[in-house]
Amino acid sequence: MKPKETDFEPRTLGEHLKLRRLQRKLSQKEAACLLGANARTVLNWEKGHTETPVEAMPALLQFLGYDPLPEPKTLPERLLAKRRAMGWSIREAARKFGVDPETWRDWEQGRMILYRIHRVLVARLLGLAVDEVNREMGGRWNRSHKGIRLRE
Repeated sequence: MKPKETDFEPRTLGEHLKLRRLQRKLSQKEAACLLGANARTVLNWEKGHTETPVEAMPALLQFLGYDPLPEPKTLPERLLAKRRAMGWSIREAARKFGVDPETWRDWEQGRMILYRIHRVLVARLLGLAVDEVNREMGGRWNRSHKGIRLRE
């Protein structure tokens, strides 16, 4: 068998998986065992035929040794990245926070985190100061209400 080529720049999560697997000189079957999946699943992830489910992300990130996705900058991006790293579905994250899944989805889409208790929990989850979360929520409120004048 000819050696596998590892001289490529991965652009997708599946390509990162393939590159790391080849660097570690593992077959798809061996990688699948480490990832808690089967070889066909790994093949489909590598070729981009299917997306890696969020439940498999912790094992995949551990296998890679890094997170290949862009560094999250905003609060919604941080929530999504943390949920993905924990392997939580939206439903599971919402249950852990005592909110409905639609509320969690709203937070990941950049909508307001209205209640202070939820802001405290989000700050704790993300390792942020509560003031930082409050500032972002205040800025979001101001931007969404720009130009609205109250009656005098």
